Amino acid sequence: MSPESKKLFNIIILGVSFMFIFTAFQTCGNIAQTVITNLNNTDFHGSGYTSMSIIYGVFSASNLISPSVVAIVGPQLSMVVSGIFYSLYIAVFIQPATWAFYTASVFIGIAAAVLWTAQGNCLTVNSDENTIGRNSGVFWALLQSSLFFGNLYIYFAWQGKTHISGSDRRTVFIALTVISLVGTVLFFLIRKQEDTKAPGEEDSANEILGDSSSAQNKMARAVAAFKKSIKLSFTKEIMLLSVTTAYTGLELTFFSGVYGTCIGAVNRFGSEEKSLIGLSGIFIGVGEILGGGIFGLLSKNNRFGRNPVVMLGIVVHFIAFYLIFFNMPNDAPIAPMQGTNDVAYMIPSKEVAIFCSFLLGLGDSCFNTQLLSILGFLYSEDSAPAFAIFKFVQSICAAVAYFYSNYFLLQWQLLIMVAVGFFGTITFFTVEWEAAAALVARGSDYNSI
Repeated sequence: MSPESKKLFNIIILGVSFMFIFTAFQTCGNIAQTVITNLNNTDFHGSGYTSMSIIYGVFSASNLISPSVVAIVGPQLSMVVSGIFYSLYIAVFIQPATWAFYTASVFIGIAAAVLWTAQGNCLTVNSDENTIGRNSGVFWALLQSSLFFGNLYIYFAWQGKTHISGSDRRTVFIALTVISLVGTVLFFLIRKQEDTKAPGEEDSANEILGDSSSAQNKMARAVAAFKKSIKLSFTKEIMLLSVTTAYTGLELTFFSGVYGTCIGAVNRFGSEEKSLIGLSGIFIGVGEILGGGIFGLLSKNNRFGRNPVVMLGIVVHFIAFYLIFFNMPNDAPIAPMQGTNDVAYMIPSKEVAIFCSFLLGLGDSCFNTQLLSILGFLYSEDSAPAFAIFKFVQSICAAVAYFYSNYFLLQWQLLIMVAVGFFGTITFFTVEWEAAAALVARGSDYNSI
């Protein structure tokens, strides 16, 4: 197998592994609050929103040390161990206990930071400036296929159900735990890249991936990775991209947890309200896959760079927010177990709700594929610290959003995303224009990014 074929193989295995793990985890996140509100066990007092807030809060803090962990352990083993913790979190729902639920939330937050830092490093190591756009799109399309499969099962399994029984819950979460473990095992298929640099030439990928039996060398790499993270945090490009990243954290919370809860709370959807959560997740996945696939395939032929894709993303999201504002009752995110009979500015429409799911997924893929691409392009020599900062900002904003989702009405949640999304688009444009100018000054072809 040629080096290029091996790199593409690694990207595909990376994407498929994440697809299995997040088929389980994203389906879990989509239905968690609905499942919890249907628990008859009075000893359980957990909240799906609070759990996700803990996960993303710990996730954000753990990104400060995740580059050091990846430097010591290596990206492959880091992803394997992290995948095991994802499986344990999902398994908690088989027989929920409040203490286990929140404890698992803490551990999966740490595991997520390590997993995504290792993923960013693996993506960059197996890409160059000519393939980073394609590989980002391929990875994103495979990852977001996870939204399709798990939610397809939820749609059919929960068809016509207005209450989720203990048997229904156990069947779903046993299956999701097994699926997550399959994805974890697949990480072992990723093949290590040989050193292609000249002797003595610095390569941060090799710093992360290199074999060394010396504990002192490993610790030195860990300290160096931590210092790079701190140093990069204060660069102009990272600070500007952090606004865009913050927006992805807010809208991630909305489409992966809040919107499904809103749909499940609308009593006017009748007996389909619970199965519609699964259908919503499917169409979010369709939007994600379509966006990732198209932008990955077109990246080589995009003469205008990344800005048009991001512009498409914000326009699509603003249309979705406008329709959701008109279609969904204001109290839907915080409705009690009995749901809500309120209406917004129109009679709630299932068709509009599902169309908005598609738009949310498509817009999210626009932002994330381009953020992955520009980070891999700008920081090819410092990939692990750069992706750690990206996930730090994204996850802390997701944590904040999950926290206020316990209290804020729908209109205020939408308003926050509109404001942050507007400014995040402007800051992304600024960084992309500067990257294009630097590329032209180097004499490279801007079309290649």
